[in-house]
Amino acid sequence: MRTTTRISLGLTLTAASLAAGCHGPHHNQREQTMAEPREIKFIPRQVTIDERVYPYAIYVPDEYQGKYAWPAILFLNGSGERGTDGEKQTKVGIGPAIIAHPERFPCIVIMPEHQPDKVWHEPDSVKLAMACLEQTEADYKIDPDRIALTGLSLGGFGTWHMGALYPDRFCALGPICGGGDVEQARALAKTPIWAFHGALDPVVPADRSREMVAAVRMAGGDVRYTEFPSMGHNAWDAAYNDAEFIAWLLKKR
Repeated sequence: MRTTTRISLGLTLTAASLAAGCHGPHHNQREQTMAEPREIKFIPRQVTIDERVYPYAIYVPDEYQGKYAWPAILFLNGSGERGTDGEKQTKVGIGPAIIAHPERFPCIVIMPEHQPDKVWHEPDSVKLAMACLEQTEADYKIDPDRIALTGLSLGGFGTWHMGALYPDRFCALGPICGGGDVEQARALAKTPIWAFHGALDPVVPADRSREMVAAVRMAGGDVRYTEFPSMGHNAWDAAYNDAEFIAWLLKKR
């Protein structure tokens, strides 16, 4: 059964014409013709693994009616968003980007919440992420050939790792300010990758992404790499607000 209770996380901004000082004879007409702000909601869900219940959240566009299969994105949060409330992982990274630009996300987005004191490349954490994906696939029509994987920081590490574990499961990988195991390069070379990192990152050095990109390219992989020269650890806001990156994730098969 689909869960219908929703978490309200915010509103998109109204049109630019709402800027202060917009006056004149056609002012009221402009107000009437502007689109109403759209409320973006994430759906709270739960998955049970070995008799333990874990919360997670999903985004489903208003246009989804279950008549055909939709693309999907599995998002892995960073260490600062680990928790047990089912909401923290929606507030940094892809969640705010969805709220700001919902038109760029014609897809279902699955957001498992990483448990405290865990890392995404541990077996139990991989199991949690995949369980959230599989349960969402069971309840919604998702195209199995159009499921992308992305994550930031700790989730960036998880993206490299899970992409190597499941080379036939994901159509594209988007690791952000993470790193991985160069020994997994051959498996990763089977999937298109677009990685991001800040050159001045003091938390996860950019060399961690550079070495993964180089290793996957050496293995024959299709890799794009964007490094922001003046940016520190937070490379995710720039990445997830890049319309080209989101479109790239969604067009892969």
